[in-house]
This record gives sequence, structure tokens and C-alpha cells, in this order.
Amino acid sequence: MKKLVGTVLAAMMLAISHVYAGADPVSPEKMRAVYEAVKTPRKVGMVLAPEKGEMLDNPMVFRHGDAWYMMFIRFDGKGYETHLAKSDDLLKWTRLGRIFSRGAKGQWDAAQADGWPSIVDTRWDGPNTLNRFQGKYWMMYLGGAADGYETDPLSTGVAWTDDPSALREWTRYEGNPVMRPSDPDARDFEKKTIYKHFTVEDPARSCGGRFVNFYNAKSPGTGREVIGMAVSDDLLHWRRVGNEPVIDNGDPARHVISGDPMVRRIGDIWVMFYFGFKWKPGVSGAFDTFACSYDLTHWTKWDGEPLVKPSEDFDRVHAHKPWVLKHNGIVYHWYCAVGNAGRGIALATSR
Repeated sequence: MKKLVGTVLAAMMLAISHVYAGADPVSPEKMRAVYEAVKTPRKVGMVLAPEKGEMLDNPMVFRHGDAWYMMFIRFDGKGYETHLAKSDDLLKWTRLGRIFSRGAKGQWDAAQADGWPSIVDTRWDGPNTLNRFQGKYWMMYLGGAADGYETDPLSTGVAWTDDPSALREWTRYEGNPVMRPSDPDARDFEKKTIYKHFTVEDPARSCGGRFVNFYNAKSPGTGREVIGMAVSDDLLHWRRVGNEPVIDNGDPARHVISGDPMVRRIGDIWVMFYFGFKWKPGVSGAFDTFACSYDLTHWTKWDGEPLVKPSEDFDRVHAHKPWVLKHNGIVYHWYCAVGNAGRGIALATSR
């Protein structure tokens, strides 16, 4: 019996040590090493420029078959819809067309349909493909019924397809929306609007579910935006985790933004790329930065130089909303650029 008790206690202590190790902040030395690994000082320029009467936003790049694809958002004055582009070299992109339209008149998503791929392969040196669940490729999307640019309130829907490279509509889940700012378990920081999601598969279920979802949301009052977390076992039913956001910056009483998270894994460290606005001294406009974690729950924020920030004519107003990957030894960082060419998709690289 003593031997059994000793074994159980040892196992408990090991589990506790793992929890505390995960909760530890990432050291300044490791944060600097991550920055050196992901930084993209060379701005290539605009790779998808807007045409008259439109704005382009939210680049999301993945590999499928023998080509690269970019999901992005097109705003036409009424609201968002989701489009697809294709590339052979990650530099030159050809628009293919719309893959996710606004919902029917009278539906909760009749004016907005901003989709992004779920369950991306997050390995830093991985293939940059999309993973399947139950034989399908998945999308979470921002939806709303009111016309305009991100008009509140916005909620979250789910859709799927058997081929993310095909130029056809994704199938909506009949139970949409799956998350609303009016949900009974919605926290104070998400009771105005819920924005963009990034979904990580976590077979260890370290956060309480197979899938972990990071998203930015807006609170009433100041309109402050922060990043929260939810979990799911089936991508359809989501449970909020914790009472507070996992990423928050700046003065709590001001309208500042930490938004549009996307996650990669470098060694034993999870890296969350996201954008900031109105909280970093010396930076005008929105910019991209990152945070690191060992356990997907406790995040150490980088406080050094932004990964991209306004600096050129084409992004002199904003340089934000990151999508970052590594391919053949080069880091590619797509972002939404706002400047003299309007709102479009730009690229920065490590070399």
C-alpha cells in the first residue's frame, strides 16, 4: 500500500510540475530567439491590390495539392464575402473568385460572410496544409445581418467542404451561429461583437477540448478589443474558457485593439501572431506582433519591435492582420495594408 501511495503521489507531483511549467512565462532569451526566427524586415509590397469600389482584407494562406491558395475577404460596400486566390511561388497571386457568399435575406449572416480555414497544420517547418476532421475541411466565419464595414453585432458560424481549393460555396452548418455575443456564458469582453477565429487542434486536450479557438472580441462601452479562448470536441459546440482574455494590452479604459490571432508551433513553444492598435508608444497605425506560450493558456507578450508596422506608401496608415508561415527557409508574412493604394494584401519576408 505504501508503495502504491508513493507511486500515485509521484505521478500527481509530476502532473503538477507540468502544469506549473506550462504556466511559467517564456524567458526573454527565448522570446528574442522567436523574434529572430519569425521577423520579416523585407517588404515586398502589395500582392493583391483592390479594384475601384472594393477593399481586401484578412489574408489566409495554405498549401493544397501542388499549389498555394489564399483565402481573403472582399468588402464591396455592403459587407464581407470570402474569396480565393492561387499562386505557384507565394509571390504572384491570381484571383479565382468567391467561395463563401452572404446568407439569404433575413438570415443572421445576410450582410457579412468573413470566413477563414480551421485546423491549419501549425508546425513551423510543416507542410502548411489544412487538416481534416470527420473527412471534411472546416471554416469558421464572422457573420452579421447589418450592412456596412464590420457593423455590430457579429457572431460566429461554421461551414465545411471536401475541397478547399475548389471554386464553389462551402456548406453552412444548420445550427449556426455557434457563438454569439448574447450567449448566456459570453464574458464581459465579448458582449458587443465576436470577430476572427483561429482554431488549433490539441489532441492532449490540455485546455479541456480537442480544439482550441482563439478569437478577438469587442466589449460594450469603449469598444475595446481583446483575444479570448474557447474549446470544442466537434467544432460545432463551443465552451468558453476562463473569465478573462488571454491577450490584452494597453489602458483598460481606452479603445485599443489586440486582434486577429493566428498560431504556429516552433519547437516546444506556441507562437500567436496578432495585431495591435493604439497601445504601443511610438507606433502610428495598426501593427503586427506576437506572444508565446508553453500550454496555449498562459501567454508571454513580445514587447520589442513590431514584426511589421506602417512605413511605406502602400501601408502608411495600417500594416496589420498577420498570416505567417515558413517555406524553404524563408518566412512569409502577409498582412492587410492600408495606404495610398487603398486597403489590400501586402507581403513581407525574412530575406
